[in-house]
Amino acid sequence: MTTKQPSDEPSNPQRVALVTGAAKRIGREIALALARRGWDIAVHYRLSANEANDVVKAIEAIGQRALALHCDFADEASVKRLLSEAAAKLGAVSCVVNNAAIFEHDSVEQFSYASLDMHMRTNLGAPILLTHALHQATPEGSQSVVVNLLDQKLVNLNPSFLSYTLSKAAFDTVTVMLAQELAPKLRVVGVSPGITLKSSDMTDQEFAMAHVATPLGKSSTPQDIAAAVCFLIESPAITGTTLTVDGGQHLIPTRQDIMFLVKAPDQTRKP
Repeated sequence: MTTKQPSDEPSNPQRVALVTGAAKRIGREIALALARRGWDIAVHYRLSANEANDVVKAIEAIGQRALALHCDFADEASVKRLLSEAAAKLGAVSCVVNNAAIFEHDSVEQFSYASLDMHMRTNLGAPILLTHALHQATPEGSQSVVVNLLDQKLVNLNPSFLSYTLSKAAFDTVTVMLAQELAPKLRVVGVSPGITLKSSDMTDQEFAMAHVATPLGKSSTPQDIAAAVCFLIESPAITGTTLTVDGGQHLIPTRQDIMFLVKAPDQTRKP
């Protein structure tokens, strides 16, 4: 008795992807890059409804279908409905990009159950539920793909952003575990960006300094991350591994997150 292997071609010729956190920043760039490659996109958002609708219009201008879907990842029941809501409007989903994340600062002195729970629900729990839902929805003999957005600091740990880092470390681990468990119907892969966009408390000068403080003299751009995501989606022999796209930032040990190291001494948070 032989086991039927997934086809190299998707069973649904109209390719549909769900991109979480796709209203702004890196998620927006990923959604548009996939649309340019012929994917219809479910644009997930939590708070940024206007921005999500703008992304939908941009995708439609490319010539692909899109819709905006609201979901608060703290709500388990809502997360469990998200993939089926996308499929009801666009057709069977064969790709999920888990991009949405919470990135709030805390340290061991500031640590709380509430902070850990907040990060774990959005950065870990929701992607696991969406991955399981995609596996359940993928027909036998077909293959779908999940791409998880991780972080280069997992290769070169520092204690900054304790709860966030713990959630991403668990996310990295579950990327491998789910790739093992859900093959051959599902490939699960990761992309680890470096410093890519300015965070809310960085000045333009600080961001510029941090961006070039890498072996390659530049870190990742949103376009770099989107290109890596597209490469993995289009590479059917890759699963259970992560691409680090950071200009080599992970090769330089740091005692704090780089965003703190480029600040003036009197502005730097205590590690």
